[in-house]
Amino acid sequence: MSARTKTTPHETVERALELSRADGCVVIADEHSTANLRWAGNALTTNGVTRGRTLTVIATVNGREGTASGVVSRSAVTREDLEPLVRAAEAAARGAGPAEDAQPLVAGAPEAPDFTDAPAETSSAVFADFAPALGEAFARARAGGRELYGFARHEMTSTYLGTSTGLRLRYDQPTGTLELNAKSPDRSRSAWAGRATRDFRDVDPAALDAELAVRLGWAERRVELPAGRYETLLPPTAVADLLIYQLWSASGRDAAEGRTVFSRPGGGTRLGERLGRLPLTLRSDPAEPGLETAPFVVAHSSDGDRSVFDNGLPVPATEWIREGELSRLTTTRHSAALTGLPPAPAVDNLVLDGGADRSLEEMVAATGRGLLLTCLWYIREVDPATLLLTGLTRDGVYLVEDGEVVGEVNNFRFNESPVDLLGRVTEAGRTERTLPREWGDWFTRAAMPPLRVPDFNMSSVSQGV
Repeated sequence: MSARTKTTPHETVERALELSRADGCVVIADEHSTANLRWAGNALTTNGVTRGRTLTVIATVNGREGTASGVVSRSAVTREDLEPLVRAAEAAARGAGPAEDAQPLVAGAPEAPDFTDAPAETSSAVFADFAPALGEAFARARAGGRELYGFARHEMTSTYLGTSTGLRLRYDQPTGTLELNAKSPDRSRSAWAGRATRDFRDVDPAALDAELAVRLGWAERRVELPAGRYETLLPPTAVADLLIYQLWSASGRDAAEGRTVFSRPGGGTRLGERLGRLPLTLRSDPAEPGLETAPFVVAHSSDGDRSVFDNGLPVPATEWIREGELSRLTTTRHSAALTGLPPAPAVDNLVLDGGADRSLEEMVAATGRGLLLTCLWYIREVDPATLLLTGLTRDGVYLVEDGEVVGEVNNFRFNESPVDLLGRVTEAGRTERTLPREWGDWFTRAAMPPLRVPDFNMSSVSQGV
C-alpha cells in the first residue's frame, strides 16, 4: 500500500486547505464504516463490514457582484487526488454566479482536542451480544410458528471539518437501526417493530419477538372496516414520521414568503401562534441523551435549510413548538437576515414532550372503541399550504373495543396534516426513543409519545399489507 493512501483525515483536510488558492475554503472529510446483519425465515443470510471516505471541498471566490461558491465531493480520495479536487472546486466557484446565501465563513475557534485522532470505526463486534440473542429469538419464533425477517445496521461516521478561517472541528456519529418483521407461515399475517440505537447494547430481540407474537395473535381475527374518521392511537414511530416531515417543512424563509402551512394569511409567519390545545413541546438538542448529534453545522451543499457558508456554526438546543405555541422556524444566517427571524440551524434529532407518563398499553386500556396503528409508510405531500400528507398504514391496524384489542382490520390510505393533528390531539403518552418507519434511512434520532387523535382521517381502504 502506498503512503498516499494512508493519509489521515486531518492531514487530508490540512493539505487541501494548503492547496487552496480561493478567497475562502471549507474542507469536510467524512470517514464511514458500516456493519450489517440480514436474516430471513429465522436464519441469518448475510453480514458484512464496509469502509469508505468522502471528501468535500467548498471554494469561495469574491467578485464585484458578490461571493460565489463551488462544491465538489469525491470518494476514495488519495493524496494525489487532492490538488485536482481543490482546483475543480475553485473552477466551479469561478464559473458560478454570486451565491445568494453568501456570508462570511464562520470564524475560527480553538482546535477540537481530538481533531488529529484516528477516526472512530464500527465492526462486527458491535453485534457481539445482539447476534446470540437474535439466534435465541429465531429458535423461539420457530417453536411458536413465526418467521422472522429483517436487518440490523450500524454506521460510524467521523467528520473532520476545517476552514481557511481557522476552524478545526471533529465529530463521531454512531447510528444503529434494527427492523424486525414477523410473519405467519402462510404469510397472511405480518407485524413490524423497529428500534434506533447507538451501540445495540440496549436492543432486546427477545422482547421484540414477544411483542410481534402478540400482534400476530391479534391478527388471527380479521374485521373489515370502511373508510372514515376513527379515534386512533398513533404509536411513537408513526408520530415521528409525521413530525419529521413537519420539521423538514418548517423553513422560515418559505413561511415568510407565504408558501407553507407556517405562513400567516396577509403576510409574515405564524410564530407565536398556538397550534394545539395540549402543552406539547417539539424540540431538538444536539446533547439530548441517547440522541446525541453534531453540535455544529455540517453542510455539504446549500439548500433551503442549510448553507455551505454556515459550516462550523454552533447548533444550539431549539424549541420549535413550546407548550403548543410555534416558537421557531429553521433558518440559515442568510435566511434569518432576509426574514428578520433569529438564526435556527436544522438539528439532526427531534423530541416531542407531552409531560405525561402513560404507556401506549395504558392508552389502549382506556379506549372505548378505536384503532391502534403499527406504522405508516409511503408518505407524500399533497398540499404544502396546509401540509396535507397522504400515506398508507402497514403491518397491522388493530381494532380496540372496551380497552382490548379484538382483531386486525384492513389497511387504509390516510389524509392528514401533522400541524392540524397537533390541534386535535386529546392525549399524549410517555415519550420514548423510536425509529421512524418511513424516514429511518435519513432521520433516526427521534423520541416521541403515542398520541390519541379522536378523528384520524382514513380516506380510503388499502389492499396493502
